[in-house]
Amino acid sequence: MAALAALLMGTAVTAFGTGPLDAAIDRLPSKQVTEALTLAPTPKADADAPFVLYRTDITRRDDTLATLLQRLGVHDRAAEAFLRQDARASQLWRGQPGKRVSVEVNDEGQLLRLRARWLPKSEAPQVEELVVERRGERFDARLDRVAPLTTVRLASGVIRSSLFAATDAAGLPDSVASQLADLLAGEIDFRRDLRVGDRFEVVYEALEADGEVLRWGRLLAARFVNDGREHGLVWFEPPGGGRGAYYNFRGESLARAFLASPLAFTRVSSGYGMRFHPVYGDRRAHLGVDYAAPTGTPVRSVADAVVTFAGWQRGYGNVVILQHKGDRQTLYAHLSRIDVRKGQRVQQGQTLGAVGATGTATGPHLHFEYIVGGRHRDPLTIARDNPGGEPLEARWRPAFAQVAAAMQSQLDAARWLVQASAE
Repeated sequence: MAALAALLMGTAVTAFGTGPLDAAIDRLPSKQVTEALTLAPTPKADADAPFVLYRTDITRRDDTLATLLQRLGVHDRAAEAFLRQDARASQLWRGQPGKRVSVEVNDEGQLLRLRARWLPKSEAPQVEELVVERRGERFDARLDRVAPLTTVRLASGVIRSSLFAATDAAGLPDSVASQLADLLAGEIDFRRDLRVGDRFEVVYEALEADGEVLRWGRLLAARFVNDGREHGLVWFEPPGGGRGAYYNFRGESLARAFLASPLAFTRVSSGYGMRFHPVYGDRRAHLGVDYAAPTGTPVRSVADAVVTFAGWQRGYGNVVILQHKGDRQTLYAHLSRIDVRKGQRVQQGQTLGAVGATGTATGPHLHFEYIVGGRHRDPLTIARDNPGGEPLEARWRPAFAQVAAAMQSQLDAARWLVQASAE
């Protein structure tokens, strides 16, 4: 009470002390000053200045040259004819999808300049850049190749519902999240074992050109804490150009003879075993696993194999059957398209076709079966049942220890950076 009284008294004294000063200011003489100002003229728009629109898009698997130019706002028959006939320019709309295309057009939709960049799928990627420019009534095209810049990025996240919901929230690219799920599938069942509060940190590559990301690269390291247990991985290439592989931080190989799933992003809509059949309306054995996915989603081989069947099989619709080592087979059904042929050798991760709803199906999904010695097994156990990979050679242990320690430090940084930004 004494402190409060002193505070109030001090405030009162201060208010009293400013009163005479305010009155003195009011008695000071005032004078109005008027002065003419010279204003700079407002610049007029040049009626003859060209009107240029800038647009950017990504090429799609089902694109034609006409559909691509339409999305980009190009309405120019001369440009379309040039792009179709020129050998260099035709690479824009042929080959792999995912090319980043930027155009400059005038108000009539005429093409003034086009630039496209993409990374070919190769072991030593080079950025291919196509530039097409209008020169009066004709066009010039050039194709340049430069090495991309590889940068390293960090990310971290916490599980709230599912793995891919958490990776999306963390801003982790889909291709990197898929690598994480594939590599740890032998240790973590991401469908059954996840707990709310599980966390992960990752270090990964980005391939860039002029600050523009053209492709997300390899997952370099990761740490995943599941139900209090830590799982880690690191990419290691032996000095001198040896073949790289993934190991845990103890130097044990994480390579698997079989991927955990034929889809990069999976949601099991129907598991293995007895179920109520959605079409026939009775209970019967379901000898595989159904993965719900949109039509057109790429379907990949879970292991190296030979195609023993690629075609139509009644209720299965479009189906591919692969023969693997060790008397193992896998079956992929209801495909919207088939990208392989009978007798062809395929590698682990190679695209076989795409998700569809052919045959007896209520909607787009992939039906996947795993068969050993003529008997069906639960496909969700395929990665754990088939370990693989060569152990790390003793002579590479010191070099591996240095790489692993450096990656552990970056993973620590990923965790604390994300925590600091959240706070």
